Amino acid sequence: MDAFRHILVVVDPADEQHKAINRALHMARLSDARLTLFLSIYDFSYEMTTMLSREERDTMRANLIADRKAWLTDVLADYDTTEVRMDIEVVWHNRPFEAIIETVIKHGHDLIIKASQVKSSLQNLLFTPTDWHLLRKAPCAVLLVKEHAWPQHGQIIAAVHSGSDEVHHESLNQRVIEHAEAMSHVLKASVHLVNAYPGAPVNVAVEIPEFDVTQYTEELQHHHQHKMRELGRRYQIAEKQQHVAQGLPEQVIPEFSEKLDAELVVMGTIGRTGISAALLGNTAEHVLEQLNCDVLAVKPEDFVSPLA
Repeated sequence: MDAFRHILVVVDPADEQHKAINRALHMARLSDARLTLFLSIYDFSYEMTTMLSREERDTMRANLIADRKAWLTDVLADYDTTEVRMDIEVVWHNRPFEAIIETVIKHGHDLIIKASQVKSSLQNLLFTPTDWHLLRKAPCAVLLVKEHAWPQHGQIIAAVHSGSDEVHHESLNQRVIEHAEAMSHVLKASVHLVNAYPGAPVNVAVEIPEFDVTQYTEELQHHHQHKMRELGRRYQIAEKQQHVAQGLPEQVIPEFSEKLDAELVVMGTIGRTGISAALLGNTAEHVLEQLNCDVLAVKPEDFVSPLA
């Protein structure tokens, strides 16, 4: 696939470092992408000014939007944007994630860049922040930015499920690797494949005494290693850049990310929503909490946003 060409940059006024803007400008300079700086604002008190006419409330909202656009222009004054194609869009919306996704659908953006906001596990269970909504519902790839630098000749991890023969896993593996390779061409980085596989089920070993845990584990490891080598050959990724380890993805992927000092992890997310998301969670979300680098979340090719 080609590098991203039309990027929506979600601005967080509370982020004084403006990580999303920094990352987006870096990508735009390297790939000639067009940027749209996006801000969603809302103030419930403006909706409660019942003493004002509708036209007066519309004027107040328009003035607020104009003020925020002026603020964004001032923020950009600190950057060199002479060679970057850029637009500014501020909308009035009481649900930021819906405003973001609606804008993506309307204008055909192929990437969302947003500074990540990782909260405690308890808060994630009680409240669903904008990050999680975008991971589950955005129709395009989502880049959640942390503070790790993006040096040239760095390392990019493509988190794959190499041991599965299911069509949807193979298709998602392909999209993850293609996105990782596209980013590697932009950043002059190396791509590493990382695959986690589960250990032997403990209850089976207890209930069936003749079950050979060691043999089962060895066969499972060999299966995943064999499938990983096939995947590596298909995409011409050297064996030294193929990594298979036993454990949960939220353990294995962060371990290799730290070991390789990766600047980016690319992974698939199936966009689970509703009760299944609340009960089971999504692997990308669990991994995100453990990483100290950026995450590029990629949806399946046939994914349709529930907001479409």
